[in-house]
This record gives sequence, C-alpha cells and structure tokens, in this order.
Amino acid sequence: MTRIAVMNHDKCKPKKCNQMCIKFCPMVRSRIEAIRFEENKIVISEKLCSGCGICVKKCPFKAISIVNLPDELEKDCSHRFGENSFKLFRLPMPAPGTVLGLLGQNGIGKSTTLKVFSGEIKPNLGNFQNPPEWDAIIQFYRGSSLQEYFQKMSVGNLKVSHKPQYVDRIPKAIHGKVSEILEKVDQRKVLDKLSEELELKKIWDRNLDILSGGELQRVAVTAALCREADVYLFDEPSSYLDVKQRLQVAKTIRGLKELQKTVVVAEHDLAIIDYLSDQICVFYGEPSVYGVVSHVHGVRTGINIYLQGYIPDENIMFRKESIIFHEKPPAAPTTEPADVLLKWGTVEKTFQGFRLTAQPGEIRRGEIIGILGPNGIGKTTFVKILAGLEESDDKQKFGELTVSYKPQYIAADYTGTVMELLMNVAKENYTSSWYKTEILQPMHVEPLLDHNIMELSGGELQKVAIAAALSRKADLFLLDEPSAYLDVEERLNMAKALRRVVEAHSIPAFVVEHDVVTQDFIADRLMVFSGEPGVQGTANPPTTLRKGMNLFLKEMDVTFRRDSVTRRPRVNKEGSRLDVMQKDLGEYYYTRVRPQTESPPPVAAKPQKVAPK
Repeated sequence: MTRIAVMNHDKCKPKKCNQMCIKFCPMVRSRIEAIRFEENKIVISEKLCSGCGICVKKCPFKAISIVNLPDELEKDCSHRFGENSFKLFRLPMPAPGTVLGLLGQNGIGKSTTLKVFSGEIKPNLGNFQNPPEWDAIIQFYRGSSLQEYFQKMSVGNLKVSHKPQYVDRIPKAIHGKVSEILEKVDQRKVLDKLSEELELKKIWDRNLDILSGGELQRVAVTAALCREADVYLFDEPSSYLDVKQRLQVAKTIRGLKELQKTVVVAEHDLAIIDYLSDQICVFYGEPSVYGVVSHVHGVRTGINIYLQGYIPDENIMFRKESIIFHEKPPAAPTTEPADVLLKWGTVEKTFQGFRLTAQPGEIRRGEIIGILGPNGIGKTTFVKILAGLEESDDKQKFGELTVSYKPQYIAADYTGTVMELLMNVAKENYTSSWYKTEILQPMHVEPLLDHNIMELSGGELQKVAIAAALSRKADLFLLDEPSAYLDVEERLNMAKALRRVVEAHSIPAFVVEHDVVTQDFIADRLMVFSGEPGVQGTANPPTTLRKGMNLFLKEMDVTFRRDSVTRRPRVNKEGSRLDVMQKDLGEYYYTRVRPQTESPPPVAAKPQKVAPK
C-alpha cells in the first residue's frame, strides 16, 4: 500500500493549535518520529506513518490529508512538488494530428500536466530531492509516445505554444496595443485570418489593460495560434466567451489537426470539449493531494466515464454517484394564477454608442430564469438595472425589493477570512443547520472557512461569492456568470445548491450563463438577448426552455443532440446528418430524435477495486 501524506502549509498554524497532530500520533507516542516540527512547519514521514488518520481528525485547521493507494500506482509517479506535497501519477499520451482533451476537477493536475508538456516543469518521477536527468526520464517513458516527446524536448528540438489558464493576469505582465502584440508573434502569417474569425478588429487599437475577460481570452488564443510550434497547449480556452465565440475558438483550434500538430486542451465546458477533442484523458483523485491520469479514451466514452465515475478498463470507481442529466420536456401551460414577484415594462438604457431595449416580462416566485446571449449585448447591464446599480433612461423602479447580486468580475477586496465574510452576510442564518447542509457543504466552501479572502484562487473566490450571494436575506437573486473558473462537478454542485435555495425559500433568480450544459441544468425559463454586440441589444421576454433554446441556437446556427446514455447535451458537427435534419425540423436543442450512430455501451461489470480517498 502506497501512502501519501500532504500538508497544506497555508492552513497549518502550529503555533495556534498546540501541535495536536504530534501529541495524538500513536507512532510518536511509541517513540517513532512519524510527525515532527522543523523549520517552523509540520513534516510527516510517509514511510513511518501508520495511516491511522488520527492526525487528520485532530487537526483543527484541516491542513492534513492522508491517502492510501494501491502499490501499482507508485511505479507510475510522474511528478511531485516536494515533501508532503501534491503527487501526479502518469501522463497523457499526446499524438500529432489529434486533439487530446483533459477532463477533471480543479486541483487534480491538469495545469501541471500542461506545464510539463510546455517544459515549464521538468518531471522528477517523484524524486524531488534528487531530480533525474533527461536520460533517466526518457528511459522511464521508453516504448510510449512520451519517449520521443521528451527526447526532442531535452535537445531543444520541440517548439511549444502555451495558452495559460488565467488570462486576466496577462495585462500585468504584457503592455501595449492588441495589434502590436499580435503582430510580434505572427510567425505563421495567419493573423489576418484569425483576427477575422475571432472578431478582433473591433479591439485592434486598444491597450490590453482595458480589455474585458472575453476579449483577453480571444487575444491569448490568437497569440498561441500565431506562433510556429510543434505542440499547442490550451488551458481553459472558453472562459468568459459566449457560446458562438466558444465554438469559433474550438473550430480554429481544431484547424491545427490538418497541419498534423499535437494539440492538448484542458476544458470544463462539456459541450465544447466534446466538440473540440478526438480523445479524452480523465483525471481523478483528490484535489490538491494527488491526481491520476486515465488511459486514453474516445471522446464520447471518456466524457461518459467521467460523468459515471467509473473507469471499466482500470476497474476504478472514483466517485460514489454518477452525474445524471434529465431531459426536460417543454413546460405545459398552467391554468393556475402565477405567483408573480416582479413585473417590468419596456426598459431602455442608452450609453454612448450602445442602446439596450428590454421587452416587458415577469418573474415568478421560486423560479430561475436563465439569461443567454452573446457578449456585449446588454445582459450584465439589464441585471445591474434590476440590482439598482444602473438606472434605466426613464428611471423605472421595481418596487421595494431586496436584491442579492453576484457580479461578473469578482475582486478580492475583503481583508478578513471566508468565515468572517459569510457570518457578516448570513448573520443569524450562519448557525442554522440548513445553511450548512444546503450551501456550505454542497459547494465545498467549508474547507475554505479559515482562508483569507485575499489568498483564494479564482475558482475558490467564485464559490465564496456564490455562497455569499445565496446567504443574504433577499427577495431576488442575480448571478452573473457563476460558473467561471469552476470545474464540471463544481458547476453542477452550484446549480443544485441554487435550485434547492430557490425552491425551499420561493426566492426567484436571474442567472447569466454561457455554459449551455449548466444553463440546461439550472433554468426553468429563458431570456434570450439578440441584436448587434456593442451597438444595440434587445432582451426578449422570458419564454419556455424549448422556445428559448431554439431562438438562441438558431441565431448561433448551432444544433445540439442528447447522448443516448447520460442524456447530456452534445454539439452536432456542422453539416452532419443530424445537424441538417434538426435545422429542417426547427428543433435546435430539445429533440426527441435519438441519434442512430450512438448505441449504448455494454453494461459494465460491477467494480471491485475502489480508489480510496
């Protein structure tokens, strides 16, 4: 049995806890130094640790993780960051002319893998004290495609283009106009074509530091595509983009296949990674503790394996419950009087060069209205008007409603801990049992309670912001892009938590969201925004999911089908048989037609071996 002991030194406070882990360790009591205090930090010896887990339970700050894994995994260790740090087992096997998708939770090793492939991290095969040289690494991966990959990397024969995860940090490192920066990196002489496809001409003469998240994302993707390279790596290329832009970025990246380039993409949007990839590697394990890379699977099989939580060829179950999608039938018209919370008339808002017109509508108690539309069309402006942060042209009032608003871009401007923030926001509700079981636990906010807000990552900050929005005593929830930086499981956990709070307290919500799969999971009705981005936007009144999805996707010229096993939405390839047929039927999303090309896989045998946590 291989044992992994991980210490989170950001959480560990040995001067405040009286070193409970050392005092209660049975091995230490037997005079075997399994845990020691040195250089102002706690160190756990994995060889001497008995794996009893007492220190894990006794630590008041939840800073210790002890995991027992099968011995077979130890020989597959690819990298470890240091003593009592994250450990990565195996690496994906990229191939020329193939787009390889990486799918898994945050903190499970996807970005680490991309850094290994880019040469930013040299794999140490688990030996962090005496890292091996390239000859030993190449020998370790002999017989696989990675042998040739690292052979070329070791002699500087491999050119890599890497698009990083956090594009909002780019303006801090690079300064200048979009045109100047992109022209410098246009080694393939494709900038004119890419700037047209990714709609960059509108921001051509702007400085990076005034661009929005979506604009920065498109600039970063274009810069990566312009470079002449053998390997192209993309870390979450769809963040901040609307559906049309996501699909256009996916098509552009897939164009590298024709040039026989090696392409690796880490992505959380299931519809986009399905459309983009040829093969999938599933990452499983325990976030921030260890990650294991599965063998390569076909794209449909790989995504279904991730949703079902079971890998048949390895006989590993890494999640207790499957993620299940329910195909929502079109809602039948109700004859009962609706319990309407808010009605609005025609709302108009004029800026210099842009005009928003929202048609009359209403929202009922206990329902969630999803808001869909391209970037720059007025969705955030409409939500801000409802929140009272912007005034309409006629200064229209919406009654004495108390609104809880989660903005699109979150700033870590609170100086205290997560617990202090939530206690401030939730007040007396913080101590109630429902608050813990309905908000903190499902969204996995509890492990972050002792963290300082200023130290949180993008995904952690997003979860705390959503939890804070749902904690406030309000008549209406307004959430703007709540899935940004969240992985697949976190997005669905957020959707479930939102639905439970809305239904339990009959508080309606507006949710602006670009991820169609998440929107399908959340919304009862849809508001579709149309028009010309940056010039004029029209907010159509709330309508049924079927009408809303058909209206939105018809404008995007995209059709979706349902997977025959998991019922998850899948994007049809443009011009395919199903794409043509659904467009003829006018059913762009909720179709009863089941694809004949998809047959359910054989029922897997009951798993015997479980990856312990």
